Amino acid sequence: MLQPSRAFSQPRLCSQCFHTLSRRLYPVEVQPPLSRGVGINKELDIESRPSEHPEEKNAAILRTYKPRTPGVRHLKRPINDHLYKGRPYLPLTFSRRGQHIGGRNKTGKVTVRHRGAGAKRRIRTIDFNRKEPGRRLVERIEHDPGRNAHIALLSHAWGGATQYSYIVAPQGMRAGERVESFRSGIPSQLLRDLGGNPDAGMLAAKTAFRGNCLPLHMVPPGTTIYNIGLRRNGPAQLCRSAGTFATVVSKNDGHPQYSDYVDVKLKSGEVRRIQRDCCATIGVASNVNFNRRQLGKAGRKRWLGIRPTVRGLAMNASDHPHGGGRGKSKGNVHPVSIWGQLVSNVNVNLWLCILIISQTKSGYKTRTKSNVNRYVVTPRPRSEGKKAKKAKKKKENR
Repeated sequence: MLQPSRAFSQPRLCSQCFHTLSRRLYPVEVQPPLSRGVGINKELDIESRPSEHPEEKNAAILRTYKPRTPGVRHLKRPINDHLYKGRPYLPLTFSRRGQHIGGRNKTGKVTVRHRGAGAKRRIRTIDFNRKEPGRRLVERIEHDPGRNAHIALLSHAWGGATQYSYIVAPQGMRAGERVESFRSGIPSQLLRDLGGNPDAGMLAAKTAFRGNCLPLHMVPPGTTIYNIGLRRNGPAQLCRSAGTFATVVSKNDGHPQYSDYVDVKLKSGEVRRIQRDCCATIGVASNVNFNRRQLGKAGRKRWLGIRPTVRGLAMNASDHPHGGGRGKSKGNVHPVSIWGQLVSNVNVNLWLCILIISQTKSGYKTRTKSNVNRYVVTPRPRSEGKKAKKAKKKKENR
C-alpha cells in the first residue's frame, strides 16, 4: 500500500556544511622537522644527513590494479608520483624517425632482430658531458621513454636568458634542488672560502653532494657514483641505466705505475681501473625498482617496440638450422645461431693443434685469452651456477 505524501519533511543535518567549515581554505607551508642524526657545521656551512632513502620506510614500492581486465591483473608498476605530468622541453627533443626503428641500418639491412613499430615518441637530448660550470636549479623530474632511468630538467641563468639541459637524475632528487659541475675546475670563490689550499676531506664536504659531477680524483673512497666516463674529456658511459651504481675503491695515491688511475668497483663485481680525470656523478641512478615491474600483457611489449622472439626449434628447416623434422628435435647437432654460428667457446691450442669446444651460456666468445683488457683489475665472477658451487665445495673440503 502506498504511503500518503507528507506535507513537511523532517529536517536533515547538512554534513556538507560541517565539512566546508572544517576545511583549510588557505595554503600553509609546513617545514618538516630535522630528522635524527642531522648535524650542522656553522663554520663550513655544512648540513650532514644520514644516508637514507628519501622514500618512507616500509612504504609500497609497486602499484597494483584491480583486475577489471585480463591485461591489468598482473600489471605492476613502480610508484613514481613525483614525476612531471606534462610534455617535455621541446627544444631539447627530436622526433624518432628512420629505419633504425625497425632494427635496420642506413642501407636497410636488419642488424638488430626483434625490433619494430612501437608507440610514437621523441628522443631527449641528455647532457652526459656536463663541462659547463655553475649552479643549476632542478626544475622537474621527468619520465624518458628512451631509457629506464628518470631525467631531470636543469635551468641556468646566463646573460639575461635561461638555459636548459637534461641529465640522468639520481635516486631521491626532487624539484627545487641545486646541483653543480666541478669538471672544469674548482671555483675561485670556493677556494677562498676554504683557505686557499684545502685538503681532500674539506673539499669533498663542500662538493660531493648528490647530483654533482666531479672528476674521479675528487670523489672520496667508498662513495657511490654513476654516469662514469672512460676517457679524460669524454662523456659518461658506465652506470647509466636505472638503479646502477659503482663504488670508488682506491685512488692509488703514491703508486709508481697507476697513480693516474682510480679503481672503481662496478655493480657486477668487476673492479676497473679508470683515468683519474674522468667524470662521475654522485649518487645512484634513479628508478631503482624498475626491474621489479611486470608488463601484464604482450601488447605492452609491442608498445615498447619489441617484437616476439621465435625459437629456432619451432621454425622450418629453411629458416633456421634447428628447424624442421618430426617432433621436437634439432637433428642431433650442436646449438647454433640462426646464421649457423656455434653458440660455444672455441679455444685453439696452437702447440697441440687441438680444437676445444666448451659450451657456455653467455654466447659465442670473440676475445682471445691473449687479448686481455688491461684496465680490469678484478674480473666479474662467472659461472656461478650449481655446478660451480659444487666444485667450490669440493675444493674447500680437500
